[in-house]
Amino acid sequence: MKKVGLLPEQKMTSSLRMLAYGAAADQCAEYCRMAKSTSIECLQRFTRRIVALYSAEYLRVPTLAYLKRLLAKGERRGFPGMIGNIDCMHWQWKNCPTAWAGEYSGRKKIPTIILEVVASYDTWI
Repeated sequence: MKKVGLLPEQKMTSSLRMLAYGAAADQCAEYCRMAKSTSIECLQRFTRRIVALYSAEYLRVPTLAYLKRLLAKGERRGFPGMIGNIDCMHWQWKNCPTAWAGEYSGRKKIPTIILEVVASYDTWI
């Protein structure tokens, strides 16, 4: 049909805006001139590819030897017992079992799970 599609730059911009700024798909769709469903699909493909590329090396469970090395390095720098915390987030647990709801509810009375990101100086997450 020789119809020009969306540029890769438009798709990447849409995905990065949603990730970086927390923008909704329809906001990015308007900015990049694409459908909302296309923005969501681009974001899903982008995140799947990032996980596929980096999960084996960087997004993994640390070994005991690696944790010991990080703790020793932190102690040498004056922070004993600290591995390194980037951020904590409270995510709403929509499907929390009723029996556990009280245990996982905070001040907002909504069950949440705390996600903590820890990284070392050499960017292992």
